[in-house]
Amino acid sequence: MEKMTDLIGWASTIILLLTVSSQVLQQWRSKSSAGVSHWLFTGQLAASTGFVVYSAAQGDWVFVVSNVLMLLTALTGQYLYLHNRHRGEDGKEAASPAGAHNIAKKDGRPRA
Repeated sequence: MEKMTDLIGWASTIILLLTVSSQVLQQWRSKSSAGVSHWLFTGQLAASTGFVVYSAAQGDWVFVVSNVLMLLTALTGQYLYLHNRHRGEDGKEAASPAGAHNIAKKDGRPRA
C-alpha cells in the first residue's frame, strides 16, 4: 500500500511541476510577464518553504523533494517576473525609452 501511495505522490509532483514550469517557460520564451501576478511566485515561495519544513518534520521525503523542486521553480519564476518587468514588456530596457540615445536639440526635442 505504501508503494501505491508514494507512486500517487510522485505522479502528482510531476503533474504539478509540469504545470507550473510551463508558466515559467512561457515567461522565459516571451520575455514578458504580462498577465502574471507577482503574488503567484511570492505566494508559492512562502508556501513551498513552509511545506519543505513541514514535510521534513513529518519525514515525508516525496513531499520534501516535491516542495524543494517547487521552491526552485518559484525562485526561477520570480526572477523572470522581476527581470521581465525591469526590461519592460516590449523587451527594451525600461529606463531607456526609444530615442533616448539621440542628442537633444537646443529646444529640448530629440534629433530625428
